Amino acid sequence: MEKILRQIGLSPKEIRVYLSCLKWGSQPASVIAKHTELSRPTVYDVFKSLIKKGLASKTERGATTSFQVLAPENLIRYLEREQQEHLRQLEREKELVEQILPELKSLEQPHVRRPRVKFFEGAAGVRAAYEDTLTSTEDIRAYANVQEMHRGLPNFFPDYYRRRTAAGIFIHTICPDNDVSLERKSHDHEENREIRLIDRDKFSFNPEVNVYDHKVMIASWREKMALLIESEEIADFHKKMFDLLWEKLK
Repeated sequence: MEKILRQIGLSPKEIRVYLSCLKWGSQPASVIAKHTELSRPTVYDVFKSLIKKGLASKTERGATTSFQVLAPENLIRYLEREQQEHLRQLEREKELVEQILPELKSLEQPHVRRPRVKFFEGAAGVRAAYEDTLTSTEDIRAYANVQEMHRGLPNFFPDYYRRRTAAGIFIHTICPDNDVSLERKSHDHEENREIRLIDRDKFSFNPEVNVYDHKVMIASWREKMALLIESEEIADFHKKMFDLLWEKLK
């Protein structure tokens, strides 16, 4: 219990007070201090924080103030409020960035040579490389082991499939014929995709390659890294090699 309460943002002292009050019910600060081995001023500070989080309340009877924590179900409501506030904060930050975008873009020098190869590392980096595929202005050609994709970035792809489909980007995919690839193939129509399968015993592979516009994105799920190559010549070569195999797999 304590581990989970720490994960959702409660401090060690808040957890000690919270669990003690669940057990003993409404008590004056002096009694809570005795049960938790905290000082009375600390108990007051902890309850001030718990009340702000919507997890506790206080009752005044004459000169005596008693504190109590609310029902455990309020932890769910606390997390829902935290989630809503986080989304509002992200929206505010997005609006701020949108305000300065014109100024930032004005600093770009069109004649400056841009990097042609970008390297991405870690799960966040691979996600960033993958996000670039959503900028494609044409059908994507991909070699993908769907089983490895889902292991490499758990919970990322359902939302990605939805956003790619909403953007109207079709993808042609060559996959080893494992169980996960077969399951995804059954969703081809709704996910704006066509999968063609190759023999997993002879030609299975783990990395992914996406070819689109003038770019080639290569992702290693096991090593958590990705490369994004921007080259019309290299992209054109990979498109032709893909199309050759694609026709053979009809």
